[in-house]
Amino acid sequence: MEIKPNEVYTPAETEQLLKVSKSTVKRMLKSGLLKANKIGKQYRILGHELLKMLSPTFDKKATDIYQKVKMKTIEKTKDW
Repeated sequence: MEIKPNEVYTPAETEQLLKVSKSTVKRMLKSGLLKANKIGKQYRILGHELLKMLSPTFDKKATDIYQKVKMKTIEKTKDW
C-alpha cells in the first residue's frame, strides 16, 4: 500500500500501513510522535505526517517539489 501525502487516513488504516497494533498507534498519537486532527471523537491522520515520521528526507523532497510547482503556478496565473 502506498502512502499518499495529501490523503487522510483513519487510525485503522494507519495500523495497516505501518503494520503496528492499535495500541501502538494510540501511543504514537498521545506522545505526539504522530500528529493528527480530531474530528468529533475520531482521529484523522494526514499522509504527509506519516511520511514525515517514516522518512524525513523523502518528506522534505516532496515538500520542496510541491513548493516549486506552487510558485510556478502562482507566477503564471497572477496576471489572469
